[in-house]
Amino acid sequence: MNDVLSSRIAIVTGASRGIGAAIAERLARDGFAVVVNYAASASDAEQLVARIEADGGRAIAVRADIADPAAMRALFDATEQRLGKVDVLVNNAGVMQVAPIAEASDEVYQRTFDVNVRGTFNGLREAATRLNHGGRIVNFSTTALALKLPGYAIYNASKAAVEAMTQVFAKELRGRDITVNAVAPGPVATELFLQGKTEEQIEHFAKMPPLQRLGQPDDIASVVSFLVGPHAGWVNGQVLRANGGLA
Repeated sequence: MNDVLSSRIAIVTGASRGIGAAIAERLARDGFAVVVNYAASASDAEQLVARIEADGGRAIAVRADIADPAAMRALFDATEQRLGKVDVLVNNAGVMQVAPIAEASDEVYQRTFDVNVRGTFNGLREAATRLNHGGRIVNFSTTALALKLPGYAIYNASKAAVEAMTQVFAKELRGRDITVNAVAPGPVATELFLQGKTEEQIEHFAKMPPLQRLGQPDDIASVVSFLVGPHAGWVNGQVLRANGGLA
């Protein structure tokens, strides 16, 4: 691991559980000082920080509702005050509620766009002026966009917006040596994905990729590690579909 005094600094939103937690742990092993952002799961976030520190890494937990612009600014402020200027932003936080359009409530629509789109936008806007030269940004989309499954219209629409922002923002940061990419996972065995599904539904999704399994959080963390690491400097404005060949 790199010396903590020379560690680069990474913010991972929605990092207390699931894919976000796996990303935080992986980046800490890669030598980053990691900010574990959370909205409500303080205990999970603090336990994650403790695991990272026990493994020799450096991490802090910072609460912030990313859908709130002031809270996103405060997240960057806290990071700068406690660790230093940010090198990497991983816009991982997201929500997914599946319902046909005809049955979807205003609340589901609003919450989905508040977190998935506005939250990403808030992070990008702060990063535009506060990320170090040579920094890295990773947003999160979904392979569900390619599958066009009934019930996923609102979720897919929010992630389509994220992909659009990713590709434009990469060009807007011209001259600063900052890359902006998105990861679009397929089905991953997390609480977010498994919640509300029957065993039969889970088994169906597991058999869809040619690799015939669900993805694991570490599969996605490895992709993020590559994108923010030294070997992906020529990858910019792209959407990497980490889905086992599903689509």
